Amino acid sequence: MSTINKVPAGAGAEWLLGAFALIRKAPLALGLLGVIWGLLTLLPLQAMVVNSTLGLLLQFGLALLGPFLFAGMLWAVHDADQGKPVTPAHLFREVRGEHALALLSTLMPQIAAALILGLLLYVMIGPTELQHLAEVIAKLEQTTQSGGQPDPELVRTLPVGRMLLWVLALIAAVVAVILITFVAVPGIVFGGRSGFVAMRDSLRACLHNLLAMLVFYVLLAIAFVMLAIGIQLLAMLVQLVAGPTAGIWVSNLLLMGILMPVLAGAAYYAWRQMLGDGAAVDPAAMPTHLEA
Repeated sequence: MSTINKVPAGAGAEWLLGAFALIRKAPLALGLLGVIWGLLTLLPLQAMVVNSTLGLLLQFGLALLGPFLFAGMLWAVHDADQGKPVTPAHLFREVRGEHALALLSTLMPQIAAALILGLLLYVMIGPTELQHLAEVIAKLEQTTQSGGQPDPELVRTLPVGRMLLWVLALIAAVVAVILITFVAVPGIVFGGRSGFVAMRDSLRACLHNLLAMLVFYVLLAIAFVMLAIGIQLLAMLVQLVAGPTAGIWVSNLLLMGILMPVLAGAAYYAWRQMLGDGAAVDPAAMPTHLEA
């Protein structure tokens, strides 16, 4: 069983600072990987306009590809940390690698959470109320689009109490999935763990270091909001010049170009600090401190 290292609460800030330090080592190369990932996420949306079935199939394929892309991004930040060149090929390094089944298994918590939440929604609210909810949402959208004022009576007819309970269950499920998968992929790629062992180690490590996790996600949320505001302002300028479609593409690609390397870098540092004894890469080659 892996040894879990206890880290201080401030380690959560170090993970985020370390991620940005890694981006500074290879900003264009790592940003390009995020942009490529962003382009892949936009393809199903564009295909949905042409053919909804094709769009859904591409969305499903992208979901399956997600763990492989994140594993490739981890290799990219690792190599950037070692001063090695980063190329677009990094992003697809694990697609046909030996860790394929283990990486795919990291999707199981999300699938299980979706199934459980769907069942809870059906049981707690019921098919009749769900249909009524869909009708109310449609009416509210029509009213808003026409410039009218929403009727408060529509909301009063909804099962608000049960809906709030389901939202709480949704939040609990999201937290559980985060804890199970936060450092699971680096455990597979660098630690050589199987998927289930890596997810078990991730859960144990995160529970053992909840304060560091809390600090990290609070700071990440603040950084994300600031980043999103800046990108949206730029996207508005692009929209004025080239139209709304160009603005959407610019905002999505820039966000992915920064966010994905940051998430990969943070997971890389978090895994090293909490589960560093499982490193399959050369520990002597890794720096012993983070660059701010």
